[in-house]
Amino acid sequence: MKIAVIGCTHAGTAAIKNAANLYKDAKITVYERNDNISFLSCGIALYVGGVVKDPQGLFYSSPDELKSLGVNTKMQHDVLDVDLDNKIIKVENLKTGEILEDSFDKLIITTGSWPITPKIENSHLENILLCKNYDHSKEIIKRAKDINKVVVVGAGYIGVELVEAFKDNGKEVVLVDSEKRILKKYLDEEFTDIAQASFEKRGIKLALDQTVIKFEGDDKVKKVITTKGEYEADLVIMCIGFRPNTSLFEGKLDMLDNKAIIVDEYMQTSKKDVYAAGDACSVYYNPTNTRKYIPLATNAIRMGTLVGLNLKEPKYKYMGTQGTSGIKIYENNMASTGLTKEEALSLNLDIDTITIEENNRPEFMPTYEHVKLKLVYDKTSKKILGGQICSNADLTQTINTLSVCIQNNMTIEELAFIDFFFQPHYNKPWNTLNIAALGAL
Repeated sequence: MKIAVIGCTHAGTAAIKNAANLYKDAKITVYERNDNISFLSCGIALYVGGVVKDPQGLFYSSPDELKSLGVNTKMQHDVLDVDLDNKIIKVENLKTGEILEDSFDKLIITTGSWPITPKIENSHLENILLCKNYDHSKEIIKRAKDINKVVVVGAGYIGVELVEAFKDNGKEVVLVDSEKRILKKYLDEEFTDIAQASFEKRGIKLALDQTVIKFEGDDKVKKVITTKGEYEADLVIMCIGFRPNTSLFEGKLDMLDNKAIIVDEYMQTSKKDVYAAGDACSVYYNPTNTRKYIPLATNAIRMGTLVGLNLKEPKYKYMGTQGTSGIKIYENNMASTGLTKEEALSLNLDIDTITIEENNRPEFMPTYEHVKLKLVYDKTSKKILGGQICSNADLTQTINTLSVCIQNNMTIEELAFIDFFFQPHYNKPWNTLNIAALGAL
């Protein structure tokens, strides 16, 4: 079996390592544009902020490891075209310019995603940077050394984490987003209000509900102009969001409107013997039973692992995702899974919610922390659709538990009486999830 892999980040690395271990006689070749693999982009802010001193710790594999598994590892090779019918791949060696062709029996597409880059006047100016891969992180750190004013455009997870990192490094920081609040995809207003208050308390400027229309400067950027104001900037980081990196396969494979490749429950595309995983793909979203684009590392490694397991025969089904995620914003430990109330209402779903505020441990203990928890559920069936949590204590694993509940189609009634342990060092006789579900009843 001859296996070709295009791209080698989270999904690609997982697929390759599993395939190499499972199919000892297979000939596996991976083509990767960059000179590194498996970089954890979720660690960029930690690297920029100095929490992670050695960036090598943000790589969980290497070209040498893949070679040791017998994988033909072709770094700095760009795939130019793929003939899916005749199973031919055309590749350029970026170091020599040589063009070569190869054949395959099975193709794995793990081309990942790329930052969305809207057309903005003067976006060619120096010190306007993207934030996605290892090279970006090195460039951000290099440019940030001798500057003072930073504007971050995009208030998703990466933008929010970068803002905190820059502020902790003594920079003046402005966070710009076209939405009225930060982290809107993941959290409802009562939770984002907490995070925004933490930023404002530390002097971070939130320029929300406004869109960047122009950059000003001579050679280097000096100012960011939005629909509502202007902000001085020595450095601008663009992290608006991501799009699937799938232009090679447009018109060749079934895709969502945003060009995310559609895969079945075994990770196979609309073309036989062609598989895909990670940020290049759509995922099956359990709360709404629809296909959706959710580029998360957790989704990528699960999907990549399944590709490796299913290459010879369809054996292991993808269970779908809830889009479960978490973030730490200063003292606030926050996490979410499934639908927010705002998203559910935008989909015209008939839902109810309950929000509780509790202490995480009995009040007779020497210390305890406040916790806010919200559940979103179907008004008729009582099926759980989503949840969010915030506390100074790290209670984010509660959301992992809730993710399992959603994945297994559990109801509020069932959640109310699930068996959780009680120990005063950790919780109350009724677990926080129990308390919220009982309140909903």
